[in-house]
Amino acid sequence: MTDPKVTQSEPAPGSTDTQLEPGQARNEIAPPSRSQQVLRDILGGSAMISVLAVLLALLAGGILIALTDKDVQAAAGYFFARPLDTLKAIWDAVAGAYAALFQGSIYNFRADDFVRGIRPLTETLKFATPLITAGLGVALAFRVGLFNIGGRGQMLVAAGASGYIGFAVPLPPGIHLVVAVLVGMLAGAIWGGIVGLLKARTGAHEVIVTIMLNYVAFYLISYLLTQQWALQAPGSTNPKSAAMLPTAVFPKILGEQFNLHLGFIVAIAATIWFWYFINRSSMGFRFRAVGENPNAAQVAGIKVKSVYVWAMVFSGALVGLAGVNQVLGTVTSGFTATIDASIGFDAITVALLGRSKPVGVFVAGVLFGALKAGGYSMQAAQGVPIDIVLVVQSLIVLFIAAPPLVRAIFRLPVPGTAPKSRTRKLEVAK
Repeated sequence: MTDPKVTQSEPAPGSTDTQLEPGQARNEIAPPSRSQQVLRDILGGSAMISVLAVLLALLAGGILIALTDKDVQAAAGYFFARPLDTLKAIWDAVAGAYAALFQGSIYNFRADDFVRGIRPLTETLKFATPLITAGLGVALAFRVGLFNIGGRGQMLVAAGASGYIGFAVPLPPGIHLVVAVLVGMLAGAIWGGIVGLLKARTGAHEVIVTIMLNYVAFYLISYLLTQQWALQAPGSTNPKSAAMLPTAVFPKILGEQFNLHLGFIVAIAATIWFWYFINRSSMGFRFRAVGENPNAAQVAGIKVKSVYVWAMVFSGALVGLAGVNQVLGTVTSGFTATIDASIGFDAITVALLGRSKPVGVFVAGVLFGALKAGGYSMQAAQGVPIDIVLVVQSLIVLFIAAPPLVRAIFRLPVPGTAPKSRTRKLEVAK
């Protein structure tokens, strides 16, 4: 009686050898470890892209600083005779400019004491406050798939409404400030809600509508600032409002020696609310569902048109909070039609850099606040044109909008993809 035939098992997937004898080795693809996959996701993730976009923008800004510096231009005239002089001039120009940026936005090492040294940081946070709240408003619209570029108009109507309550409607302390803030946010919400309503009812594109409403708000507030019965200061002929009453002003949170006021705490509260609303509430879930796929959300029973209206209402309220911050905290001596100070448009950049996430928007707002605070220091201490800071901000947007470019420059992996296959030799026991 013969022995039964012994059959060999099928080769493992990925192996190159089909038949192996005892003692013979084969190649097998080694699956990536969990730590490798996590590292790839971190390196190629949106947070890393944002950080590297800022670094690339600062590098490009350094090149522009060197090209526009007079000492560098003079040293470049005899570069081939003494090249080290040109390199030294470039280093002095770029290092001096960014050192001035740091001292004007974070900490001034030349100050006599700690209180004066930390003042630049408080100025950064002051500039960042309206950028954070307006950025949150734009980010909220982004999460629903809407492009809110009407920040200027929403800020202006909110500033006008809260400013009027602030100087023309005397109320008890505490109540006065709360009412002024709420009225301003309500005005911004109504101005944004108009966009959402037109989008839902007529299909009008929100970009066109918000652009037009920006002009409407600007000329409306400009007109009201020339009318004594409206926003113009009593007895004045200038298009400017009266100063805010002391009961309607955000108090200074670090004392009178600093300009940082309660508006910054309100911005932190708005960031926390945004995170809870978009990630934990049922309405936030509907917002995210519509933003991902409005057709699928409609099939699932979500009222997409209603979401569009409410999204623009909340977005307008948050952006309007930036206008409230300006008139009740930063410019309390009276405001003009330029109170928005391009914050409404800068908020778009903040929302893009923050990837429409609450923490990201908060950090991006602080970064742009630092660029604003430090930009004046660069101009005063090193003679760097303030336009260089605007170029850096624009380059940040450029790199943020092109993640493949950043990944190509730094050779970053694409999140979610497996690393290149590795082979390992396995030896069959004899």
